[in-house]
Amino acid sequence: MRTEHLILKNLLHSEDYARRTLPYLKPEYFSDHSEKVIYEELDKFISKYNALPSREALTIEIDNRSNLNDSQFADISKYVSTLTADEQDDRDWLVNTTEKFCQEKAIYNAIMDSIQIIDGDGKRDKGAIPQLLSDALAVSFDPNVGHDLFDNSDARFDFYHRVEERIPFDLDYLNKITKGGVPKKSLNIILAGTGVGKSLAMCHMATANLLDGKNVLYITMEMAEEKIAERIDANMLNVRLDELAELPKHIYEKKIDKVKNKTTGKLIVKEYPTASANVGHFRHLINELKLKKSFRPDIIYIDYLNICASSRMKMGGSINTYSYIKAIAEELRGLAVEQNVPIWSATQTTRSGFTNSDIGLEDTSESFGLPATADFMIAIIATEELNNLNQVLIKQLKNRYGDPNTNKRFVVGIDRPKMRLYDAEQSAQDDLIDVDDTGPVNTFGNRDRPESGSRGSKFGGLKV
Repeated sequence: MRTEHLILKNLLHSEDYARRTLPYLKPEYFSDHSEKVIYEELDKFISKYNALPSREALTIEIDNRSNLNDSQFADISKYVSTLTADEQDDRDWLVNTTEKFCQEKAIYNAIMDSIQIIDGDGKRDKGAIPQLLSDALAVSFDPNVGHDLFDNSDARFDFYHRVEERIPFDLDYLNKITKGGVPKKSLNIILAGTGVGKSLAMCHMATANLLDGKNVLYITMEMAEEKIAERIDANMLNVRLDELAELPKHIYEKKIDKVKNKTTGKLIVKEYPTASANVGHFRHLINELKLKKSFRPDIIYIDYLNICASSRMKMGGSINTYSYIKAIAEELRGLAVEQNVPIWSATQTTRSGFTNSDIGLEDTSESFGLPATADFMIAIIATEELNNLNQVLIKQLKNRYGDPNTNKRFVVGIDRPKMRLYDAEQSAQDDLIDVDDTGPVNTFGNRDRPESGSRGSKFGGLKV
């Protein structure tokens, strides 16, 4: 007996089976015309009347179709007569068999659609192929029908007390505001103006992850692979950028070996041309690294989001920057969920945000859809006063991991020649003053007005 015949027979005679499988079955899974018509009428009848049809009712519904000739109707009626309930199949086996059937048909159809796209059907771009195959591979029967507030209370209690796996920072305040680091399946964004330190921050965090024993994938579309590796070298080896080229080879190799022996992690840097790579390319790269280097990333950095391409749409025509950048952000977050890793990326400020000492979400360039999609978003702010102190200000813009109003602003030290960030002294945090109409409030929520000439004045009146 063909699987299609088995499915149709049980759809007609087993309500439990029909409820379990109908949401996942599709007409295109049935290649035989008679079977496709029978499935369509079964699906239509059950959806409309919330009950299974008899064979007679099914035959009448088929006869009411206007797109069948007498010969086709006769063949289909004969087929319906063979759908008898003469034996009961094991339910679990039947559901598993149907799930496997749907998966195989979905993959086959996706491959055939991909071939048509490659041959040039004129309707879809080749960039749609990875998504077609990904959707097909994701077909499964999800038994979960929702969370019962009372029956699932034990599972919910366990969830409350489960320690979520996170990738920690080497900076105290970033760990504080994220409750120990960024979790997997998340999209995290750095917002800053040109030259403020987006790439520096990501290179620093990537190096910290590597030294913590994590596998790091750094994808760059702004600078060459060697330039990114150079910045990471400066940070990792504690050597100024301008001194790296002058370092004797034996000393360089000795420093590299020393770091290599201290960590079990690996760091891969991959360069793509600007605006030419999308999540399809990134997914392919991850698969290639897994096959060729046995490398699976624990965290991914993409430098940076606005110069990625979308796998779903092409820029131009009716596609505006809001929709396009939002699509890229959604695709990157989808990749994070699919690969079970956190993803870090960055975006530019607007022209007005570049000179703003108090950047907000509204200063995100090109698309407000990006902060709407991100799980965590921080701004890096540099002013002349902060530069003189070798510091940058970090401001929370969005935080799904904690309260964004706790430690909303804080400073970290920056060593630009060595591409490093470091924890600033506590006194530097005390200097940060939020000003409102009732008086200053420091970072920790304490309301105190510094006296003239106190440390609060060294920011030159910076109000943050």
